[in-house]
Amino acid sequence: MSPPGLSARILAGVWALIASLLAPLLPFYLRRRAIRGKEITERLPERRGQGAARPPGRLIWCHAASNGETLSLLPLLEALARQDPALSFLVTTGTVTSARLLDQRLSPALAPRTQHRFLPLDVPRWVARFLDGWRPDLAVIVESELWPNMLAAADKRGVPLALVNARMSARSERGWAWAKGFARALLGRFALILAQTEADAARFSALAGRDVPCWGNLKYAAPPLPADAAELARLSAAWAGRPIWLAASTHPGEDEIILGAHRMLAPAHPGLLTVIVPRHPPRGPDIAALAGDLPVARRGAGQEAGPGVAVYVADTLGELGLFYRLARVALIGGSLVPHGGQNPLEAARLGCPILIGPHHFNFSEIIKRLRDAGALCETPDGPEAAASLARNLEALLADKTAAQAMAHAAARLAQGQADLPGRIATALLPLIRPAR
Repeated sequence: MSPPGLSARILAGVWALIASLLAPLLPFYLRRRAIRGKEITERLPERRGQGAARPPGRLIWCHAASNGETLSLLPLLEALARQDPALSFLVTTGTVTSARLLDQRLSPALAPRTQHRFLPLDVPRWVARFLDGWRPDLAVIVESELWPNMLAAADKRGVPLALVNARMSARSERGWAWAKGFARALLGRFALILAQTEADAARFSALAGRDVPCWGNLKYAAPPLPADAAELARLSAAWAGRPIWLAASTHPGEDEIILGAHRMLAPAHPGLLTVIVPRHPPRGPDIAALAGDLPVARRGAGQEAGPGVAVYVADTLGELGLFYRLARVALIGGSLVPHGGQNPLEAARLGCPILIGPHHFNFSEIIKRLRDAGALCETPDGPEAAASLARNLEALLADKTAAQAMAHAAARLAQGQADLPGRIATALLPLIRPAR
């Protein structure tokens, strides 16, 4: 019989060995990503753990993988900063868009106390360089990124670890089932785990072998998406009287459905403007090409959606709040294909009626609450997806009273849990290790 924990140690050792053997190839991988716009060339050394510039005093390192996690983190950073004005923050992310989003959304008071770096890849010597350079006094991971070598190196250096707004899908739980000992060892390194839903709490509890509480979801505490006031006024005047609907944060495979729905709706709605905001702005030219004979303009190319334009591709970053304010209804992207959906609360906070497809497993708890409140409309996928989407859009565009009632119900739900960032901050601060 193997000693307790042996299999976990073996798997951890195998992971570390594979990562070390792959390390010589990873710079080529990173350069290819940079060519595709998925990395910033001059910042590639950060992916190898370089670029530390540790400020004096106590430093909390927070990791948010992508845009959604970054938005969830912002109110927690504000709460931590209020409770301890001497703290400094290092925020790591894994995507270019999340880095830009952080730069746009940090408040003037918080920005001087916060630095951003890209998370190093999980190579033992790279994560060691990162941790030895920054020497964080507490590490806070948002949602679900568990890199074994990074967690082991942080634990070895005595860095307290916390996992907040923790999320684990049923699929991920099944994936971890083949290595329960390894999963338990990873989760055992965390001094605090707080799940975002009761279902997540149950999954983490089963894997960690300890009670994992659910305090709520930080996504409910995020501030409304911002918008440039002057641009909002300009577009409101330019598009006055036009029926406008928004396809927000779309993914490949959805744009064809959206354009098909536009073609079906347009005859009954003169001046109809369909605004498509791709989740990844570099897809803008491809979406414009899909429009075919429809008059199309691309915001990323500096083009305007004048009276003759039917489809406006808003392939820019950080402007979703602008288009939620302008649209009469919004389809939440990532839900017409098996991606798992994007965050519907962003539309809810801005009073925009919500349409969503069937693939929303990333936000299943939020969708259930919105559904129970009568605060959204669900549209199917499949061969008739465009026709179904057009019918649902027609209903919401035609009945403004019903659409606004739905939007008000969603807005009320989205305002919940405003005190959650402060509660989590209060739980995190005692974990900071004493001055060395």
